[in-house]
Amino acid sequence: MTALHLRGVVLPDDERRDLWVENGRISSEPVPGAETIEGFLVPGLVDAHCHPGLSATGATSLEEAAEQAKTDRDAGTLLIRDCGLPLDVRPLQARGDLPRIIRAGQHLALTKRYIPGFGIELDDPEQLPAAVAEQAKNSDGWVKLVGDWIDRGVGDLAPLWPDDVLGEAIKVAHDAGAKVTAHVFGEHALDGLLNAGIDCLEHGTGLSPDQLDGMAKNNVALVPTLINIDNFPGIADKATRFPTYADHMRALHAGVGEMVANAIEVGVAVYAGSDAGGMVEHGRLVDEIEALHRAGMTAEQALGSASWAAREWLGYQGIVDGAHADLLVYATDPREDLAVLRHPTHIILRGVVCGT
Repeated sequence: MTALHLRGVVLPDDERRDLWVENGRISSEPVPGAETIEGFLVPGLVDAHCHPGLSATGATSLEEAAEQAKTDRDAGTLLIRDCGLPLDVRPLQARGDLPRIIRAGQHLALTKRYIPGFGIELDDPEQLPAAVAEQAKNSDGWVKLVGDWIDRGVGDLAPLWPDDVLGEAIKVAHDAGAKVTAHVFGEHALDGLLNAGIDCLEHGTGLSPDQLDGMAKNNVALVPTLINIDNFPGIADKATRFPTYADHMRALHAGVGEMVANAIEVGVAVYAGSDAGGMVEHGRLVDEIEALHRAGMTAEQALGSASWAAREWLGYQGIVDGAHADLLVYATDPREDLAVLRHPTHIILRGVVCGT
């Protein structure tokens, strides 16, 4: 493994430093003969909602999942929270050429209340706490619930779980040392999830200002997946049998920008997630960063939501002594123009230059 000498402005500290990489780790101690790389140094990007191993119809093969992860890596994503997969991707975690992956187990839903083939479908809501316990044991510290989905009997989005079951299930996860996140689009499931002590919400398009205030106070994170929400009008156009649901999806799409702007304003911890693997192609995390910037984040905040801030949230270090050498190098400052993120001069994963 070739030693590296990194010289440049380190973000987010905004300090010009000389660093060295040897045996996959960052150090401030000089290494003789190291190859010098100069530029703006950014902790590797983080896709906090990504599905390597998922297609529009369900699980892919491991080979296809690896190709998806490579696509993300080559676009700068070096850490992925998988946010629910029907495929066991532990073999991918053992590969040094792929992004680090935090597994969140399988989606937990009810029978006929989510996309077929995506997750575990329970026959009775009362089975949820036991299912959460199993996913907490088999994941990397995260469990993914489906909080709401279309109920064809109602003709609209509706919650899946009774409030008391949610409270018990999330307590089970917390007692096992795991955090819980939930897919949720509409308004009606939100109070139950938040009151039960959920740690994070995915999408969250129906969140009200009062709920956002509560999330900020209780340190509940939000991953809004804005580039996936852009699919809502197309979903609505196909839902001709359910006009109430279709109108609801269009309204949620129309209001998501204001919701995210409110979340940012009141201090909710918002992180970037592409939701790649279903309706979104892999390698699009920079699109999500730019969408968060348009929604009200400064360029530096938007970059941090997919880099140093997201790493801290998920328990991973940035560019500091002793940390894993997972970082990106740019010729110019990406905080001045987020489009720069599309053109790293070097991608360094586990101390090895790759994907350039």
